Amino acid sequence: MRLLLDTHAFLWFILADPKMSAAALNLITDPANQKQISPASYWEIAIKIRLGKYSLPSPYETFMRQQHLRNNFAILQIAVSHTAVLTTLPLHHRDPFDRLLVAQAMVEDIPLVSGDPALDAYPIIRLW
Repeated sequence: MRLLLDTHAFLWFILADPKMSAAALNLITDPANQKQISPASYWEIAIKIRLGKYSLPSPYETFMRQQHLRNNFAILQIAVSHTAVLTTLPLHHRDPFDRLLVAQAMVEDIPLVSGDPALDAYPIIRLW
């Protein structure tokens, strides 16, 4: 199964954060699942590092490359079809990063691994 990881799911997994649910952890560690990360998550992480909300155990670029290789995460590139959804997507959730992840999940018809129940207002499958 293809899965799109929300930014916090990606970070909590790679940093072994106890806030990660057991079900989400099982989905991410299952080798049968294809785990995808959006460039929107890179952007969000970089901004939060700059704001002092996150810190990583090594430099950002090195850390991100290592985690992709180590965990076999694929990149779900942002396409025009993804951003087109944003022009009509209801404003149930105002976070621009989450809204883009929702749009990608909708267009690609893939579940979003996220602990954010506010995303349930959208026509996506949220796994947690």
